[in-house]
Amino acid sequence: MIHNVFNENLLTRYNELQFKRQHVEPAPPLIIINKEEEYEVEEVQKYRKQGRRTQYLVYWKDYRDEHDQ
Repeated sequence: MIHNVFNENLLTRYNELQFKRQHVEPAPPLIIINKEEEYEVEEVQKYRKQGRRTQYLVYWKDYRDEHDQ
C-alpha cells in the first residue's frame, strides 16, 4: 500500500473570490485523438535558453491567458 505524505504547513486556506474578474473560466474540453490528449498551439510568445535547453511560453488556441505555459 502506498501512503502519500505532505507537510500541512505548506497548505493555504481557500478564500472565496471577492471580485467577479477573479473568476477563471474553465478550460475548453479536451480533444482526444488515438487515446491521447491533443492541444493546438496558437502562438509561441517567448523563448529563453536555460543551459542547453530552450524553454517556450506557449499560448494555447481557445484557452485564456491564465492557461499559458
